[in-house]
Amino acid sequence: MSRAIYIATVEAESGKSIITLGLMRILLGRTRKVGYFRPIIEVPDKTKKDNHIETVLSHFKLDMDYEECYALTGNEVIKKKTKGNDSDILDIIIKKYKALEDRFDFILVEGTDFSGEAVFVELDINVVIAKNLGIPVILVGSGKDKSNEELVTNLNLAYDSFLDKEVKVLGIVANKVEEQQIKTVAKSLEEAIEEKIFIGVIPMIRSLNNPTIKEIVDELKATILIGENKLDNQVETSAVGAMQLRNFLIHLKPNCLVITPGDRADIILTSLQASISENYPKIAGILLTGGLLPEKPIMKLIQGLKEVVPILAIKNGTFEVANKMGAIRSHIYPSNEQKIYTSLNTFDKYVNINDLTRKYLTFKPKGLTPRMFQYNLLKRAQKIKKHIVLPEGTDERILLAAARLKVLDVVDITLLGSKSSIQEKIKELGISENLENVNIIDPVTSPKFEDYANTFYKLRKHKNINLNMARDIMQDVSFYGTMMVYKGDADGMVSGAVNTTQHTIRPALQFIKTKPNVSVVSSVFFMCLDDRVSVFGDCAINPNPTAEQLAEIAISSADSSAAFGIEPKVAMLSYSSGSSGSGADVDKVRKATEIVRQLRPDIKIEGPIQYDAAVDIKIGKKKLPNSKVAGEASVFIFPDLNTGNNTYKAVQRETGAIAIGPMLQGLNKPVNDLSRGCTVDDIFNTVIITSIQAQ
Repeated sequence: MSRAIYIATVEAESGKSIITLGLMRILLGRTRKVGYFRPIIEVPDKTKKDNHIETVLSHFKLDMDYEECYALTGNEVIKKKTKGNDSDILDIIIKKYKALEDRFDFILVEGTDFSGEAVFVELDINVVIAKNLGIPVILVGSGKDKSNEELVTNLNLAYDSFLDKEVKVLGIVANKVEEQQIKTVAKSLEEAIEEKIFIGVIPMIRSLNNPTIKEIVDELKATILIGENKLDNQVETSAVGAMQLRNFLIHLKPNCLVITPGDRADIILTSLQASISENYPKIAGILLTGGLLPEKPIMKLIQGLKEVVPILAIKNGTFEVANKMGAIRSHIYPSNEQKIYTSLNTFDKYVNINDLTRKYLTFKPKGLTPRMFQYNLLKRAQKIKKHIVLPEGTDERILLAAARLKVLDVVDITLLGSKSSIQEKIKELGISENLENVNIIDPVTSPKFEDYANTFYKLRKHKNINLNMARDIMQDVSFYGTMMVYKGDADGMVSGAVNTTQHTIRPALQFIKTKPNVSVVSSVFFMCLDDRVSVFGDCAINPNPTAEQLAEIAISSADSSAAFGIEPKVAMLSYSSGSSGSGADVDKVRKATEIVRQLRPDIKIEGPIQYDAAVDIKIGKKKLPNSKVAGEASVFIFPDLNTGNNTYKAVQRETGAIAIGPMLQGLNKPVNDLSRGCTVDDIFNTVIITSIQAQ
């Protein structure tokens, strides 16, 4: 039997998406198979898809089809109720839900939106659905435009409605409360609700309530003239351009939407120029009204600009459009990562997860899925926040990953490079808000430059480095970033999105050096397969290790595995298993295995062993019947770089596994290398494991 939670709201625009996203991440971090279900969705017709479902499926990559995730549309419910077919509604919902129960260990159920024709009966519908599915509820209400008394009364009445039908209420979340009222609302709810249940209060997060350009396009049916790649720009305010320029400019605010007739070329060009000026704020976009478009020479000029915000056109008049702007509501949708990560961070910050899990999410998972592993990494990184330096500060992927990390408040970040170039790139990417207070250092102009150069000179003068050479070398961002780590001005470094592996690692080998009793720096990848996380080493650093080096790599990899919550069972891979084969290559693996057994008898290790015998329990027990590792290996040590690098890439590409790493092991302080083909996710994950290493 599956377990489930039903998220129900008491009104429209409650912001329950924050709760859905936050709970889904917790669930995926604690159990193997999690499903998502909406009994009733509000879409105009079946050609349109429900935004909530698409966002959850896309962001969390759930193994579900869209059609599985809902039972009925709001229109279908109204028609059935009109015909008196209420029982049909429940039958369909129960049937769809039960099909998911057979597939998933836990199901997160999200109730209706209070946005369709059935608003007047929606609370009752949610009560009846939760009752018939036998699911406990978390209630969500909004404090926007309400007094504290009104908010608490509404939530208390909804609570009583569920209680009257004998539906268990696990908790109540009051959302969109003014920050200074959080404690007052929490206390009032605790006093109003007799039963001891979970109470959460979330403040109004302005950025989550600001519509994006995309939402404005959809709501106003506007035409996009320019800037389709920047539709996620958030609109905080609007500025009507119908006056002289000197008066108009003073009305520009950060992330505002300029609304002006399409023939006002002066307003259009001034707005674009102001947006890239250091003396005026960046605007979110321009909306041209009255069905008027700029003349061809003006459009040609605009299209030739390096940085252009979205420009939209609409037939309605300027003031009619300005009046409609206030009614546009913001939603979270799949492509808007900024809002998704802001929601997740908000949930973590204001919802007491320990209290909630103590109340209900007390199940203990078996095994470790990739989602659980990644969730655990994030939680560990957030527990003791570390400072990570990213030397390649102008790379787009680095900046996007840094923005995500800052929104989630995982680490403190320093970007290296030209301050003006980095700020220009941040502005161009539209992530200024997320990286507003990020630390940027230009090594050449840094107050610590001379100190770093002197330190490097003292460390390397035995290698014929003089002070002038040290100054030249310290201008290099990799050397400067590594020196920050060496001096304790940063806890770790992640580089390699632009630079080579050698360029990233050389400074670390020169003066961070290896840990005591470690002679070789090696690497591991955390291979996130469908049902488990395995550790692969060494797939990035050592071309042809000796038996002694291979043993050291195995010990380091086993320790890394244990440090990241994976029980190490080490397979020393070769082309034969046990004593069946001979030859220089297999003898090297056999010798390395014996060295590990002598040095670390606590490590479960088998070698030489073939890959199939290491992962398949039947083959493993057949070839090595007395082995504690065969068929159950979690750490795989490859005999050389050629085998390791090709194998990890083959597994990654053929199975779709996420490869987190390489994580370097053996250094005194953490420095990690990226692939030049890395993605934003790769950088995000590598920074997180680096911060954990630094702990």
